[in-house]
Amino acid sequence: MLWQPRRVTLDELPLGTPARIIAVDWGKLVPEEADRLRALGLEAGATVQLAYRGVLWTRDPLAVEVGRMTVALRRVHGRAMQVEMVGATLAPVAS
Repeated sequence: MLWQPRRVTLDELPLGTPARIIAVDWGKLVPEEADRLRALGLEAGATVQLAYRGVLWTRDPLAVEVGRMTVALRRVHGRAMQVEMVGATLAPVAS
């Protein structure tokens, strides 16, 4: 059995779990929105934490802590970001 760090998209991250953005699929986002997210520091290498997830059908909005700032995002933005949980235990992967 192989082991790898726990990786999910930002919208799937458990609340309160610190994570590092490892990749962003900028092609899934409108260019103006991508520019705004970069300006807010939401790009590869940034440490983030999901503070809130909406409770209705769309699960929008997401509140993401980036440094000392909390940013509201749509779920589609979170789905474009791959994160790796910081300090998480390794998860088994079927080989």
